[in-house]
Amino acid sequence: MNYNWNWGIFLDQVKGGDETYLDWLATGLGWTVAVSLTAWLMALLLGIAIGTLRTLPSRPLATFGAAWVELFRNLPLLVQMFLWFFVVPELLPKDWGLWVKRDMPAKEFITAAVCLGLFTSSRVAEQVRSGIQSLPRGQMHAALAMGFTLPQAYRHVLLPQALRRVIPPLTSEFMNVFKNSSVAFAIGVMELTFQARQMQEDSEQGIETYVAVTILYFLCAIIANRGMAVIEARSRIPGLIGGSH
Repeated sequence: MNYNWNWGIFLDQVKGGDETYLDWLATGLGWTVAVSLTAWLMALLLGIAIGTLRTLPSRPLATFGAAWVELFRNLPLLVQMFLWFFVVPELLPKDWGLWVKRDMPAKEFITAAVCLGLFTSSRVAEQVRSGIQSLPRGQMHAALAMGFTLPQAYRHVLLPQALRRVIPPLTSEFMNVFKNSSVAFAIGVMELTFQARQMQEDSEQGIETYVAVTILYFLCAIIANRGMAVIEARSRIPGLIGGSH
């Protein structure tokens, strides 16, 4: 193997520019974190709402929640990304601005965050549904017997317990958001995978490039994991092992 190793490539200037390859990776990391956190916030809010709908006694609402999950969970993420980027703007009114102005750099970011957020929300919804349904039925009966309305029973009794129980699987979903954000390179978001391809083509140092990017993705996943672990420890119910019965 006659590969020309050069681990100092990251400090070299890019061809035809003043930036270094390290600057490229730092930019990519920034976009990856921005897309991932935006998508996760959307997924968490929508996932809790949709997961709750799936457990309600209302058949239309439960059916809507089930349809949401099946739609976004069963279509490949890359296909959804292309649909949101190329198809949806053509179906919206022309005066909606941001979605149809292809020369605006924010369009790629918003599309990637929305697509990833909706995709992940279907997975979060399943975790929330499972958490609610794992609670003893007596919890709901007791809340209603005390005079709580159905929304109050969910807000003050069921959801606080269910969310504590599903923190471990939600941790995996949070880590997956960072990994799945790499699909955004397909629509031009300058995240880590996009910058890695640019750097590999520009510097011809593919091994060093992808080793560095792998380490950065790994660090993102580890930080997400430890952050969720802290939340789990602080929200654990005293007297319960692992936060559950």
